[in-house]
Amino acid sequence: MSFRESDILITTAQELSGYKIVEVKGVVIGITVRSRGLGGNIVASFRSLVGGEIKEYVEMAEQARIQALERMIERAKALGANAVINVRFDSNELAQNMDEIIAYGTAVVVTKSI
Repeated sequence: MSFRESDILITTAQELSGYKIVEVKGVVIGITVRSRGLGGNIVASFRSLVGGEIKEYVEMAEQARIQALERMIERAKALGANAVINVRFDSNELAQNMDEIIAYGTAVVVTKSI
């Protein structure tokens, strides 16, 4: 699966269909650390009592991944890349209420295949 974001092609695959990799720029990462606020924790605690999706955490996680992805894209652009392949996400709990979200991949320069 791939999508176009800010003039940079992004994919979780090792190659882009219809494109040829002409230069590998290197690994790029984007990191954000998010804290779950007290208010969000209280609301989420009540929601967890009845079960189901905890929308406050879903929204926070989605925003964190987008921010990490945007930071990764900016680093790829700074290297002169026009695509990032093998994109992955990782997350770690840093403290009781803090999560680190990482987006990483390989920045490359691609051209359209003939």
